[in-house]
Amino acid sequence: MPLNERDRIEILMMIGVGDRMRTQQEVCRLFHEMHPDREPVSQSTVSRIERKYRELGHVRDAPRQGRPKINENVQQDVILSALENPHCTVRQVSRDLNIGKSSVSNIFKKVKYHPYRVRLIHELAEDDFDRRTEFCEYMMDHNNQNNGFIANILFSDEATNQSCFGSLILWANFDPVFFWFSAYDDSKKP
Repeated sequence: MPLNERDRIEILMMIGVGDRMRTQQEVCRLFHEMHPDREPVSQSTVSRIERKYRELGHVRDAPRQGRPKINENVQQDVILSALENPHCTVRQVSRDLNIGKSSVSNIFKKVKYHPYRVRLIHELAEDDFDRRTEFCEYMMDHNNQNNGFIANILFSDEATNQSCFGSLILWANFDPVFFWFSAYDDSKKP
């Protein structure tokens, strides 16, 4: 088990100063007597700690190499921004908090937040089946009377254009099942 900073300072105190210094073997034995439940330290460990203190003046660990970790406060800010505005994008959060987009994405992934696209669903009425059957019969009759009638029709799925729902994304750690029902309006029928 690695020694923490407190253990290293304790070993330095056991070594002593001036004419009251102990040998490295005595320090190893003394440390083991004070901490019998822990793994005993070796003489080379005591030597390294003593050398580090003489060279650097402290026994702290050197800073680790690599990319620094994201601060816990920043992670909380990212999560809070998604809770306050679940429709925000990764770019918006990144720009608002001045951190990278990949960092925001990684934080969302860590807390299992996923983007869910909200979809507009048309409510079906009781007589919709009859209307569909009637429409199919009408189209088949016209196609039989005028060959190529269907080839002259432009089909589109943009019957009800709700532009705000096309790009609406909701960040959540569960699948939010939202249904917006819009009833068919007969008054708009030609």
